[in-house]
Formats: sequence, structure tokens, C-alpha cells
Amino acid sequence: MRAGEFEPVRGVDDLYVHDTGMFDTDEYGAVYVYDAERPIVIDTGTGANREALFETIEAIGIDREELAWILPTHAHLDHAGGTGYLAERYPNAAVRVPEKGVRHLVDPGALVAGTKSAVEEQWEYYAEPKPVPDDRIEGVSEGDRIDLGDRKLVVHEAPGHAPHHAVYHDPDAEVVFSADAAGIYVPEIDAVTPTSPPPQFDFEQCLDDIRLIEDLDPDTVCFGHFGPRDCDADLIGEAKRAYVEWVERVREKRAELDDDEAVVDHFEAASRDIDYWNPERARANTSLNTRGVLTYLDRVDDEE
Repeated sequence: MRAGEFEPVRGVDDLYVHDTGMFDTDEYGAVYVYDAERPIVIDTGTGANREALFETIEAIGIDREELAWILPTHAHLDHAGGTGYLAERYPNAAVRVPEKGVRHLVDPGALVAGTKSAVEEQWEYYAEPKPVPDDRIEGVSEGDRIDLGDRKLVVHEAPGHAPHHAVYHDPDAEVVFSADAAGIYVPEIDAVTPTSPPPQFDFEQCLDDIRLIEDLDPDTVCFGHFGPRDCDADLIGEAKRAYVEWVERVREKRAELDDDEAVVDHFEAASRDIDYWNPERARANTSLNTRGVLTYLDRVDDEE
């Protein structure tokens, strides 16, 4: 897919995946549009390329007054940055987000500051988020259901990536919207790679989140980065290995170099991300993931 394009998700009626063109990179950021009886948008992108998403929603046949739900999987701005813009454009859509993310979308100042610090020059690819009116948003938690009329999405908390992160399960269609809970799927190489951003990445909890998806046993996993993939034991095993091997590599390199900046430099230089994403995004992604693991290791050391 290319930025701004959308296509049906194979095997799931009325579900579409839209390529946001996030970070000026094809097949990196996905938004899902479910043309159900009560239509829903799952995740929103950074907000920077929102006009293309609006065009996709219109092309699918959903009117501005018809959209019922806007459902970010978590508050990170690559998934929720467009929420306020969508709420403004679609006046009848209710916003739902995991409970711990509500305050960040109503008053995004602290989240913006943290994101700018983490992504540095990549901030140019974000839109300044528009606050969501507090009378349009409510939190969801484990076991809650989002009523789409002809189906329901079940909320499952998955806080390994961030405390405000959840996955959404449609048991009738046997699809899970995993966001970042199962890593990043790279269509070009048909492989899963880990995502471990600072400051709240929790390795052990991430493995539990992958086991949660395994227990739900869906036919399809819809990755936030990027796109749908058939779910089987191979996918689950691949995701688990990706995280285990990644954390161990960072742990070993830190022990060898004894200098965190040198560790980050090493993995930036060694990264293969440049083979399928633009160089700027590849470096930024590797740097964030490395720093997230280093922060996790510090936290583990402090607990011991």
C-alpha cells in the first residue's frame, strides 16, 4: 500500500485498513475503519495526514453524521494524535480510550512535551493535537464492550507497551486489533519486529500481552504498524522471539560497552530498518526502541 490508500481486510467483512503515510513512510502507520451498523475508526494516526483519512472514510460510504465511535488503542500520539480532529469533524462520534489515556487526550500538553523529547526532530511529522472535549470522551477498561450494532468489540488491557494500552477483540469476526501489543509487522519482509519505546516499556508484561492474543486465538491480527496478518502459532512464536532476542541483545551490548549512548549508536548503525523504511524513520525507530529497553533494564536493576 501507499500513503493515503485503503483496502479491505481479507476475511473480515466491512473492515478496511488505511495507510496514514506516517513519518513520510509507506506501510508504517495504519488506521482501521469498520463500516458496521454503528461505524467506528480504530486509531487515528498522528493527525498530520488527517485529510486523507477523511477521504477514506467518505469513500467507504460513512457520512460525517454517521460515524459512531472513535477508538484509539492508546494515548501515544502516533495512534491518538488525530483524535481531536476526528471528534471535531464527526460530531456524533463518541471517543473511547483506555482509562489511563483519557486525561492525555483531554489535556495533551504533558503528552506533547514527552513525545517531543522522545522523537526530537521527528516531531515535524506530527500535528499539534487538538484537545478532545471532556463531554465527548470516556475511558474503557478490561471486559468493556463497544457496541457497533451488528457486532461488539471487547476491550482487553495490554499494558506492556504503555499503561494506557489495550487491544480490541471482535470475537464474531475472530479479529484482534493489537496496536503495539504484538510488535511491528513489516509487510515488505513478512516479519514481526519489537517496539519498546521509553519510558514505560515492560518486557515481561509485553510477553503476557502476546500470550493474551494467543489465548484469544483470532484468525487475523490487525497491527497498528502495519496492517493485517493471519494469526497462527508461527506468528505468536515469532513475536515472542522478537522481544526476547531484542532485549537480550541490548542487555549484552550494554554489558560489553558500559556506555548507553554507545549502545544506542551501535544499534542505530547495525539496524536493518533502513532496508524498508526511510533512513530518518529507521534511525529514530531504532533509537527509541534501544532507549526503551535500557530504561526497562534500569528499572529492573532498581527493583532488585
